[in-house]
Amino acid sequence: MFDLKGAEAPLANALRRIMISEIPTMAIEKVELWQNTSVIPDENLAHRVGLCPIMVDPNLFEDKDPETPFNDTNSLRFKLHVVCTKKDPKMQTPLNINDVAEEERIFNHSNVYSGDLVWIPIGNQAARFKSNPPRPLLDDILIAKLRPGQEIEMELICEKGIGKTHAKWSPVCTAYYRLMPDIRIT
Repeated sequence: MFDLKGAEAPLANALRRIMISEIPTMAIEKVELWQNTSVIPDENLAHRVGLCPIMVDPNLFEDKDPETPFNDTNSLRFKLHVVCTKKDPKMQTPLNINDVAEEERIFNHSNVYSGDLVWIPIGNQAARFKSNPPRPLLDDILIAKLRPGQEIEMELICEKGIGKTHAKWSPVCTAYYRLMPDIRIT
């Protein structure tokens, strides 16, 4: 957050639009889905995962050319593999589960979160990002809900991009401005 003083509304709006569309970030672009037995269709699941913000400095990566293969200088790789099971196989599953705490008491991995993404280094990325490995910005973004026997397994590839191309590359969730009145009582 910052204050911009002495600027007209059109300039403030132009800065807002530039922040949304022109600042580069890293986002999941390619999804290789190996297994999806959840109720969420493959394309919806890929879209949901693609919108999870990735915390890494995009200046450390090159823009990927369509003809160039994925490598350690233009992409990141993550893996997601989650299987839901019952904690106690003998326990009868209730018909109505009211909250997340009850789900977590009965099932293992009933909720798939962004924190379940595992970074897989490519090339020399393990050494480059030793002190600050790439990860999702937040670990508690809900991706899917599972029930016993359901499984999600996928590999994800992140690329550098800008918000003008797709909203997943937008570095801000909402950029806004407001006019602050200058009231003087004499």
